[in-house]
Amino acid sequence: MRSIWRGAISFGLIHIPVRLYSASKDRELKFKLLHKQDLSEIRYARICKADGKEIPWEDIVKGYEYREGDYVVLTEEDFEKANPKKTKTIEIIDFTQEDQIDSMYYETPYYLEPEKGSAKAYNLLREALKRSKKVAVGNYVLRQHEHLGVIKPHGDILVLNQLRYHSELKSPKGLEIPKEGPIVKSEVDIALKLIDELTKPFRPQNYSDTYANEVKKIIVQKSKGKKVKIKKTERPHRVHDIMSLLKGSLEQHKRKGRKKAA
Repeated sequence: MRSIWRGAISFGLIHIPVRLYSASKDRELKFKLLHKQDLSEIRYARICKADGKEIPWEDIVKGYEYREGDYVVLTEEDFEKANPKKTKTIEIIDFTQEDQIDSMYYETPYYLEPEKGSAKAYNLLREALKRSKKVAVGNYVLRQHEHLGVIKPHGDILVLNQLRYHSELKSPKGLEIPKEGPIVKSEVDIALKLIDELTKPFRPQNYSDTYANEVKKIIVQKSKGKKVKIKKTERPHRVHDIMSLLKGSLEQHKRKGRKKAA
């Protein structure tokens, strides 16, 4: 695994040198864009608007338009000079209860590995977080942008979860959300029973991208020149009698449970 950032966790006066690794990966199925006529591959080109020519990566720089038509070019060194400490440090600024952070803010997970010689300080922070049952909130700069993140133990490793800033979340204003209306107690009771029947411990390894498997089957069929058969599915109907649907759902789940037990 290749590290994408090297720096340190700043914890009061404690300095913990670490390496940052991506803790997630892309989906398995990857598709290429092809020309419909001859199935030749489509590539993305970096075209100069002035002369219409393609520009190689080594001749491309980052520029900020400070007024129309005028740019300031920034290099990697310029980004680091803006705040050398932030580009090399994950600075812990607060500690909080994990359940205080709404899941809407979570974005990307990263693994934190201690550099040689920093194991003791790394272990100290990990143990302190475990015993306090809290997470560390900090900020850092990665890929020329400042980010907010939380550090928490995940088994023996510390994980940095990148968060969205509050300003990055869109407001639901304008969406047609129904206001609270009269609730039928008997319907709520049946809904709660259904929830209880479907409740089980969350084990992420039990979930997978089953849709990708279905797409793979179609790929195999088409690669062999076979016609793809479309499965017939019933269209979901509008809800009129909620109670009968709830009862039906509950009975359906119980029947499945009895079959598994048999």
